[in-house]
Amino acid sequence: MADKIHISAEVRTEFGKGAARRARRADQIPAVIYGHGDDPRHVVLPGHETALAVRNPNALITLNIEGDEEMVVPKDIQRDPIKPFIVHMDLLAVRKGEKIVVDVPVEVIGEPADGFEYMLDQPTVPVEADALNLPDSVSIDITDRDENALPDALVLPEGTELALADLESQIVSIYEPQEQPLEDEDAEGEEGEESAEGEGAESEDAAGEDSE
Repeated sequence: MADKIHISAEVRTEFGKGAARRARRADQIPAVIYGHGDDPRHVVLPGHETALAVRNPNALITLNIEGDEEMVVPKDIQRDPIKPFIVHMDLLAVRKGEKIVVDVPVEVIGEPADGFEYMLDQPTVPVEADALNLPDSVSIDITDRDENALPDALVLPEGTELALADLESQIVSIYEPQEQPLEDEDAEGEEGEESAEGEGAESEDAAGEDSE
């Protein structure tokens, strides 16, 4: 279930690059709230507190905007490519009983059959769930599997539906690792020995010529 967090926000009244720089210097994050057909609302959020909250990208946040409360979930988080701070956020307004689509991580359980290895092809998948009860993750059990795991192998929490467009796409690839044939290794060894013998013979010939 997504975390429930309370954060105080302020209505944003200044815009532009200069205003954004001043907000960052004050440890604030510019954000916009949208949803339910309402006009977008611009706010600024406390930087450190918000950064901690969105370590869970699907955190349910209750904003106190100058006395009014608004429940939101992060939809887009823009981070500085070099420095460790959030540049801007898009927030989706949600209500009790409303279902939304979010991406959640896939947790792999178990190990494949003996002699097989696996690779997680889709680290996250989209799911539809109650906005106030978003799952932290979904799981897929590959214990003793010797074939690829498709979306129908995902285990979803109650009340959660998969929102994946391609239901035939691989979630986890199960495969046998390819080993280099021993014949190739033997051939390489023989070539190395022949090369060494050839070099030795050339050295002996050169030594004989020098002694003459």
